[in-house]
Parts: sequence; C-alpha cells; structure tokens
Amino acid sequence: MNGLLIYEKAEIERNRSFIDRLINASSQYSLTLTVVDDQSPIPEADFIFFRSRNPQLAKQLEQRNIPMFNRAEVNVIANDKLKAIQLVQLLGIATVPTKKIVTDTEINEYPIILKTIDGHGGKQVELVKTQKEATSFLNTFSENTIIAQQYIETNATDVRVFMLGEEVVGAVKRIGPTDSFKSNFTLGGTVEKYILDSQQRAEVEKIAKALKSDYIGIDFLLLPEETWLFNEIEDPVGARSYYETTKEDIAEPIMEYIHKKLTKKERDEI
Repeated sequence: MNGLLIYEKAEIERNRSFIDRLINASSQYSLTLTVVDDQSPIPEADFIFFRSRNPQLAKQLEQRNIPMFNRAEVNVIANDKLKAIQLVQLLGIATVPTKKIVTDTEINEYPIILKTIDGHGGKQVELVKTQKEATSFLNTFSENTIIAQQYIETNATDVRVFMLGEEVVGAVKRIGPTDSFKSNFTLGGTVEKYILDSQQRAEVEKIAKALKSDYIGIDFLLLPEETWLFNEIEDPVGARSYYETTKEDIAEPIMEYIHKKLTKKERDEI
C-alpha cells in the first residue's frame, strides 16, 4: 500500500533522520511512504501519515475517506491549547489553571505564563512578571488568541508521554536550562527516561481513548512532589528526545501500528 507522509515544508529537512527511519520501517510491512510538503498538491494514496500543524488541510484530506493517522480532529485539538485543556478537564484530569484573555486587566497576579493557543516548540510563550511585559506580549500577538496560565514552580521540569493508540510507548522527563522556565529539549534542556505510575498511565490512556488518536505526545508539568498537571497535546509530536534517551527507534512501532490498522480495515471491508 502506498502512503503519504505530509510535513510542513520547513520541517522536512529538520526531520530528515526520522523521515528516513519511517520510510525504512514501512518497507518491513510492504508499505511505501512518499514525503509531501503541505503547500504542494496532495496526490491520491492508500493512507496518509499527517505530520503537519495544519488543521484546515487535515479536514480537507479527511474528506477523501482514506485512512489518516492522526484523524483531523486530533490535529484541531492538539493545535489549540485551550481546546486541549478543556477536553482534559472534562475527563476529570488535573490541568494547569488556564483562561483565555484579551487585555492585561484580566490578569490578577504576576508572574504568569502567557501563550498563543497555537504556538509550539517553546515559541509564543513567555513568563511575564509585570503588567508592562503582559501588555507587550498581548500587543505582539494581537492577531492570536491568548491564554494565561498560572505560573507553577516546577524547576522547568515536565514529562512527555508518547502514545500509539491507547498504549504508552514510553515517556521522558525534560528539564530546562537553569536560566529558563521552558523544558523543551530543542531549546537546550536535558532529558531522561521516565517511568509512569499506574495512575499516570490510566490518565494518558483516558486522554488517548477520548481523542481516538494514533500517534501523539501528551505533556504534563511535573511538580516537586512528583504529581503532575496536564499541559498540552502534541500532534505532530517530535521523537528525538525519546530516541536519544532510550536508544529505541520509535519509527518501527509506528509503522507496525499503521500496518495493523490498515490490515484490520481491509478485513472489516471484506
């Protein structure tokens, strides 16, 4: 079966190593993957592995009625931090206290975290300590929807859980540089393997089941007492922190998962 691996154009070279591993892994299951950037015409295919932050395109492609990993609604929710928070709150899972704001008069205390709802990779997010800084952030991103989150001291530490369907592939603990509140690995943080306890595992499985997701990352702030608060969902989720920490190639289980889903669909249609 022939599949498309869709990325934002600027992300293709940056993710070349992972792309090559996915292509190699797909061949083990008699699958092929062709890389296409999300600004080019999208050809027909037997399935799509969607790796772009482009909910509108995801919805358009889903209308073709072919298997798509992840489905469009996952991309919509993951790329809207407020929607993701609201979903997880409905599931009864503790989240970082969050509210949508329009003006700095809606901020009652400092410091506070301000974010655009669609930023990623540690961008469009700032720890603001004064009204002046808040006003500057709001002016800079006046065209975006902004959320404010309570600043919670975590020593710049969070946990990213990698999910395939409703199963946990693994998790990493990310610790930011000493001069930053951000834990992103790509911004210079350190990373180590993290083992979930039974309650944590139950919570991420609950989120993935509600989303009907295929391959996502779920991020939690890790508090000093080792409890956690849901923060964000990542689709697409980068795997470099997982690979470099565990030395396990996540590309092979991803393609095995996709192959199983495609095979089941074929059987169900017979």
